[in-house]
Amino acid sequence: MRVLVLAIDRDDDFGKKAGVKGPVIGRDACLDAALKLSLADPEDSDANVVYAAVKLRDELEEKGEFDEVEVAIITGHPKVGLKSDMELARQLDEVLKVFPADGVIPVTDGAEDEQIFPIISSKVPIITSHRVVVKQSPGIETTWYIIAKYMKEILSDPEVARVVFGIPGLMALLYGMAKLVGVWYPESEKIVSTVIWGTILLIIGGIFFSKGFNISPGHIFTALRQAVVEQFIVVLSFVSGLLIIVSGAINAYLNLESYSLKLIGSYPGTSLLATLIYLNALSSSIAIGIAVMVSGKVIHAYLKRDRHIWYYVSALLMTPALWVTVDLTTRYALAILTISDIDVFQKLLFAIFDVALAVVVGVYLRGKVKGWMDVEAKRSNTRVRAKA
Repeated sequence: MRVLVLAIDRDDDFGKKAGVKGPVIGRDACLDAALKLSLADPEDSDANVVYAAVKLRDELEEKGEFDEVEVAIITGHPKVGLKSDMELARQLDEVLKVFPADGVIPVTDGAEDEQIFPIISSKVPIITSHRVVVKQSPGIETTWYIIAKYMKEILSDPEVARVVFGIPGLMALLYGMAKLVGVWYPESEKIVSTVIWGTILLIIGGIFFSKGFNISPGHIFTALRQAVVEQFIVVLSFVSGLLIIVSGAINAYLNLESYSLKLIGSYPGTSLLATLIYLNALSSSIAIGIAVMVSGKVIHAYLKRDRHIWYYVSALLMTPALWVTVDLTTRYALAILTISDIDVFQKLLFAIFDVALAVVVGVYLRGKVKGWMDVEAKRSNTRVRAKA
């Protein structure tokens, strides 16, 4: 059985720091590569991985349990992920061409390098694995040195420093301001403290949210600028529809009592009744606002010859059915009408007819605009050829 002891450097420290290009095959070549990395960065653990791999290779050869044992190094790419794993797979193929092993023993310094084990096992069986842990002195001096080293690394990265030091610093600053204001104005200490902590939580939440969803002010500005340039009609209709809904919501809130007297003949006695009456008063504004938004999509799709225009037209035609649905459901919840009322029956028929009309018109338009996709494709090809 031919066994390959494989040292893995997923982030290509050998290439970045020592100028060693993978793969490296053979005991002497691996020791030379490890020596170069040790001289370039004595604190890098990847050199220890190679030393451990060579030591393991020598031990296996001395025991004589296998017919032949060889050691090799494969290096990935600084951009850890798909690119580095593809490079590791390519280098492993080169190693197996030189030394066609029947089994492999990966040697790593952590869980990150072990993520490529499925790639290795798809090419050659993994006999076992070996993880190298670099020993550290337990003394206080060494511990302090390690902490100081990582603090320097954090400070050298502005983005990390803003999170690690910026957030706690901001919290201490705002809390100190709250304490000073509390000394000068004791009666406002509770209000100021609440405002300060609310501000802190808002800032922390905003930072974590933006980091989690990869949102930044630059990305937002770029997206808004692109939307305004490429879809100005859609943006304009969206803003107009939103203003209609907001203004309708404010109007319904200010006139809720008079609307309640008109609808049920009394003031709303509970918050549930007030909510239902408010939704009923807002139903027309919601339907009109959505219709304005969808109308912008219809106009934009027509001017751009977008074949999805049939979908937007169908949605626009369904907005009256939406208004009827909200109006009837809120009135029914308020117990001011029953299903058997002739007015309810007429509105239900209208809503059903409206939905059916939207479906029929959508199906008709879908057949009419099938060729629009070809027109857009021709325009794209023309632009590509012009750039070329």
